[in-house]
Amino acid sequence: MFEAHLAAMFVTGLLSAGHCAGMCGGIVGALSARGGARLPFHLAYSAGRVGSYAIAGAAAGSIGGMSLMLSEILPVQLALYVVANILLVLLGLYLAGVSSLVTRLESAGQTLWRRLLPLTSRLLPVTTVPRAAAVGALWGWVPCGLVYAVLATVLPAGSAHEGAALMVAFGLGTLPTLLTAGLFAHGAGRLLKARALRVASGTLVLGFGVTGLARAFDLGEQIRRGILCLG
Repeated sequence: MFEAHLAAMFVTGLLSAGHCAGMCGGIVGALSARGGARLPFHLAYSAGRVGSYAIAGAAAGSIGGMSLMLSEILPVQLALYVVANILLVLLGLYLAGVSSLVTRLESAGQTLWRRLLPLTSRLLPVTTVPRAAAVGALWGWVPCGLVYAVLATVLPAGSAHEGAALMVAFGLGTLPTLLTAGLFAHGAGRLLKARALRVASGTLVLGFGVTGLARAFDLGEQIRRGILCLG
């Protein structure tokens, strides 16, 4: 199941092209204008950003793992699984332009971002690759409903290393979009934000969530059998 979740996170990152171009395209453009337009700099931005995703994923995986010890493991595991897939459904609706409900999660990160924002001014203009990586690491904490929704789906992973791996997979999925937006900003932005692409992407992510919810009906029995086998 972990391998399937890993693949789903990577594909979700790929399918978030329209959102990434809309929300982060401006950030990429601003960084390019401030001196960091070359490919090594853009790779460093993304490396720092994905590194921050990995840290957040490790934290979410650890929280999910601790929650499994609070009560009977089966109900908690099922609850986390159902919540994760509901968020995937909401994420799919958001990517398709149907509902923006998932963006309400962004308020959760505003306090942290207000503390980190002043640090970015000290790193601009970007003149070295290490500085670009540091800017990318800060960029990874920009409040984003899409990232928060994906992060919440990591909770059932139940461990820091699996949570980090899942968020790295998601971050790698976003890499083609943001590299394209950074290197070919004007032409790529219009294509990546095309409505047809957003609807198709949202529908596929919605499909992940619906499929996951459908599996929840027999997942409890599968988990119970697995626990009994281990006993």
